[in-house]
Amino acid sequence: MDKFFKLKENNTDVRTELIAGITTFMTMSYILAVNPIILGDAGMDMGGVFTATALSAVIATTVMALYAKYPFGLAPGMGLNAFFAYTVVLGDMGKSWQFALTAILIEGIIFVVLSLFNVREAIFNSIPTNLKNAVSVGIGLFIAFLGLDSAGVIQTGDGTLLGLGDLTSGAPLVAMFGIVLTGFLFAKNVKGALLIGILTSTIIGIPMGVTQTPESISSLISLPPSVSEVAFQFVGFDEIFSWDMLIVVFTFLFVDIFDTVGTLAGVASKAGMLDENGQLPRVNKALLADAVGTISGACLGTSTVTTFVESASGVAEGGRTGLTALSTAGMFALSLFFAPIFIMIPAAATASALVIVGLFMMSPIKEIDFNDYTEAIPAFLTIIMMPFSNSIAEGIVFGMISYTLLKGITGKFKDISWTMLIISLLFIARIVFM
Repeated sequence: MDKFFKLKENNTDVRTELIAGITTFMTMSYILAVNPIILGDAGMDMGGVFTATALSAVIATTVMALYAKYPFGLAPGMGLNAFFAYTVVLGDMGKSWQFALTAILIEGIIFVVLSLFNVREAIFNSIPTNLKNAVSVGIGLFIAFLGLDSAGVIQTGDGTLLGLGDLTSGAPLVAMFGIVLTGFLFAKNVKGALLIGILTSTIIGIPMGVTQTPESISSLISLPPSVSEVAFQFVGFDEIFSWDMLIVVFTFLFVDIFDTVGTLAGVASKAGMLDENGQLPRVNKALLADAVGTISGACLGTSTVTTFVESASGVAEGGRTGLTALSTAGMFALSLFFAPIFIMIPAAATASALVIVGLFMMSPIKEIDFNDYTEAIPAFLTIIMMPFSNSIAEGIVFGMISYTLLKGITGKFKDISWTMLIISLLFIARIVFM
């Protein structure tokens, strides 16, 4: 393993990588419970979706581990599954879930083609270093927000305002306990602090009614549900070659490309994986992993597979190689047979990990040039728009458009690559026409 994953070269070891992978899984495991509920609303068999979710995560994360050799976990992404269920199927479009699955299959095939021609790699490399650092900071704020929101520490108030939740109720108390405990463990340099924080918070949540325990010991182990009701359910060519299909595929493409690119840029920046030119070696292999995951997910019966921002939790635990991802994939494989155990971990227990990781993701802010306003303003917009818009992709949109505009009107044309210019124009066209 040391030779294959180059553990010593990356200043890590087997124990660190395994703990990091388990930690990443713990912060991602909510998708096993949430994805079947969301796609179930669209009329899909929830049991089948659960199995498809776990299997697609295993396949994509294993490709990331053995082919790209990066410590990133992949699974069906939040946001895209909501678009699948509540816009394409239940919304104004009123399409079947089979139509949506077909769109995801087409998206995955296009991703493979784009990866083979290095288009997605060119998009990744076109993002200036300052914006890559800003993406890391923005992701930090975003995932900390997700953690606090999922635990009810903060909540949406009147209109678009945010406010504090009921801090005396169970979930917020468990989350705040976890934050303090995890912070204490890090202060004492305890290995596996994030994982210990999650597990302890889960146990503390039992008497508080936050952690829901299985009814009996025998119910902890079971065979995974069949995917027969959801696998390989695609529409015919008459629906494939339609304007509606084009719109749906484009939306899936746009969000997934820039969510994945943003996640890779942000987490890699924090982990010190970017080279002197701000580029990520083997990035094309990493991007191909989620393309393969998306295709396999569509065939198995689930929404778009993408690189999870929660991978930052494993990186924070010291994960630096594909062995971390392989550990995460192994946990997803185990979850097929021990689903009740993994699903019982409440959002309040993982909130502490997301908040602490959010803190760690802030450090690249020191590398941003705030003296040059053509660099500082796009970086700032990238940072704040991720949590404000609830989207990594939209943060990148605001950052890249403002970067191109400010560099252009101040005469700094040499700082704008052709790739950056084309992408910015496409972003503007999307805002105007979509």
